[in-house]
Amino acid sequence: MGRWTDRLAELGIPLPEVVKPVAAYVPAVRTGSLVYTAGQVPMVAGEVAATGKVGAEISPAEAKQHAGICALNALAAVDALVGLDSVVRIVKVVGFVASAEGFTGQPAVVNGASELLGEIFGEAGQHARSAVGVAELPLGVPVEVELIVEVE
Repeated sequence: MGRWTDRLAELGIPLPEVVKPVAAYVPAVRTGSLVYTAGQVPMVAGEVAATGKVGAEISPAEAKQHAGICALNALAAVDALVGLDSVVRIVKVVGFVASAEGFTGQPAVVNGASELLGEIFGEAGQHARSAVGVAELPLGVPVEVELIVEVE
């Protein structure tokens, strides 16, 4: 075990299996000292955890929880590619929120990913971020998250 895997164990957060791609891409790619993850949706045990638009079928609080699931799925992709303990810092988080008309709380939803990363990585989890409202997301999910991670 190492620094970050120990931290996950301390927090009681199991790292999920890597989500199988639903199209022609890979879960994560390394270039130099950076790992870019594919957009991760709230999949749990191979099943979509929720569908709907935030501000209509999905509450902002529920969507925030799903953003955390997305972040964990992204970390699983990083772990499978380079090992979680090689993470130096989280560089950027991009969150997409399937938003009902008039919903403008995307930053609070994507906080579900950002806060989880901060809890796991501490100062190394502080990152730049975008939180974007969109009309639709793949499989009808309410949120999708991708990461850019610096690794050793």
